[in-house]
Amino acid sequence: MQVTVPRSTVRGEAHAPPSKSYTHRAILAAGYSSGALVRHALDSADTRSTARAVDAFGGDVTETDGLLEVDGFDGRPAVPADVVDCGNSGTTMRLVSAAAALADGISVLTGDRSLRSRPQGPLLDAIGQLGGRARSTRGNDQAPLVIEGPVDGGSVTIPGDVSSQFVTALLMAGAVTDDGVSVALSTALKSAPYVEVTLEVLDAFGVVAERTDDGYRVPGGQSYEPHEGEYTVPGDFSSASYLLAAGALAGDPEVEVHEVYPSAQGDQAILDVLERMGADVDWHRQDGVAVVRGSDLSGVTVDVGDTPDLLPTIATLGAAAEGTTRITNAEHVRYKETDRVSAMATQLTQMGAEIDEEPDALVVYGDESNLHGAAVDGLGDHRIVMALAVAALVANGETTIRGAEHVDVSFPGFFDALYELGVPVERSDG
Repeated sequence: MQVTVPRSTVRGEAHAPPSKSYTHRAILAAGYSSGALVRHALDSADTRSTARAVDAFGGDVTETDGLLEVDGFDGRPAVPADVVDCGNSGTTMRLVSAAAALADGISVLTGDRSLRSRPQGPLLDAIGQLGGRARSTRGNDQAPLVIEGPVDGGSVTIPGDVSSQFVTALLMAGAVTDDGVSVALSTALKSAPYVEVTLEVLDAFGVVAERTDDGYRVPGGQSYEPHEGEYTVPGDFSSASYLLAAGALAGDPEVEVHEVYPSAQGDQAILDVLERMGADVDWHRQDGVAVVRGSDLSGVTVDVGDTPDLLPTIATLGAAAEGTTRITNAEHVRYKETDRVSAMATQLTQMGAEIDEEPDALVVYGDESNLHGAAVDGLGDHRIVMALAVAALVANGETTIRGAEHVDVSFPGFFDALYELGVPVERSDG
């Protein structure tokens, strides 16, 4: 599918979808339990991959209008009867790789072409350190993966600068091992707020985990038991960032974004970034509402070491701001659904932005940019598609975005939300 987005103003109310990160963790946590309800769950391509994985390991996930009824495998995942297809979801593959290491037998995990290009080596090595066997079928630390268990727990040392999801996977699985798991980090942890999200979900499911001097530790022999048998997923700040950016760039006069309650999500930093850039923003934390008004923005420097998913949004803001926006500490952002550093550089350049791409940074020269409509490509990445749609709101003419269907990964109703805010989005096959 492709969409055409003309230069537009936006006004009204929009709702951030449920958090993808929390939904993934909640589905798997419920899978580790004897059974639980997950309320306000995100129904997206990625979260459906995690639900299918829970099914494959002996659980059962039934969805009705955002309510998931999960019959869990009670800490004892079965050996899957078939290959586990994780689709495009890196979170699914990494989290369930550790679950596979608990099964008494061999599991095979794969995914689409993009997922089969992402690094998994540190997690495979960690499973080996715990006494399991884990390898890439192609010998390149990428899927398809073959994992053999069971492991009983122990201590591992892994780098922290590839993906925080490796830590999350080990902590979630470690709670149901006999001995628990200690994770020592050999390098500084990137995307650390995502581990805080994990700790928050574990706590809600009655699982104790803790930070240590050199990493994290989860005692073994625990059970996943959420309070009153259920868990409610909060709104997603990563997805809200596109709505907030739309309001800051094109609000006439303002956009109200709902379901943005304070949480462990690092991407709530988007509100701070907008304020630093000069946006007129009010965040009513108790009500979970952020109001952002159309504003003249100025470039800033933003370190995305802990918030990699914000790079596309910030790059778009920078292209429409006065001065220079420098996005730093971004090398790990290259290992997502696509190389997002390069993707935003190439696609915004086609729209008239002036950008320098560096190995670990993106520099956007707003003063030298003159955004105009163009034919651009989302490159199979939901976040690139949404960021380009926001850029289109302030680009002269019309912008056509190919691959727009990929928003289904995290924000299936994104273009509906834009339409409700007054953007005459046109959709077509292509």
